[in-house]
Formats: sequence, C-alpha cells, structure tokens
Amino acid sequence: MTFSPGRNVTGDDAAPEPSPPAQIVKYSVSLAGHRTSVSLEPKFWELLQASARRRNMSINALVFEIDQSRAGNLSSAVRLYVLDELIRHAEIDSSDTP
Repeated sequence: MTFSPGRNVTGDDAAPEPSPPAQIVKYSVSLAGHRTSVSLEPKFWELLQASARRRNMSINALVFEIDQSRAGNLSSAVRLYVLDELIRHAEIDSSDTP
C-alpha cells in the first residue's frame, strides 16, 4: 500500500479517518422565567428531550432540575446528566439479561 498526501488510505493497517467535529447548537431554555441557552451537540439535545418525555416533564423543568444540582456550567451539567441516564439504562438492561 502506498500513501499519497491528500488521498484516503484504505486497508487493514490504515488509520481510521477522523470523524468530523460535532456541531454545537445553542438551545434556548427558560429557567424560573429567565431565558438562557445551553450549547450542546444535537444528539445530547435529543437524548435530553427523550428523558423529559419519559419523566413527563418539559425540557425547561428538567433543565431547571439539572441547574439546581450542578457544580459547573449548565451545558456541561446537561451532558453529564444525559451520560448518567445512559449509564443507568445500560445497567438496568444488563441486569435484565440472564
């Protein structure tokens, strides 16, 4: 296999191509009547919406709850909340498997 700059390298010993950087989007939320925004990748926003639906709450209510218990910035706290949700669901799913 030969390598030429500017060409994609293929084959078993080729390094994987880097994935494109994740797009960050600002999403507006209202916390206790105060408008603010969180900067998240769209997948984190989708998972946050799914969590709010599972809990029968609005996005604003869920983000307010996250805001009340956070230590860092709000966007990071939302990402950590979503990650924690995924871990909890994975643990539940694995405990259901015989």
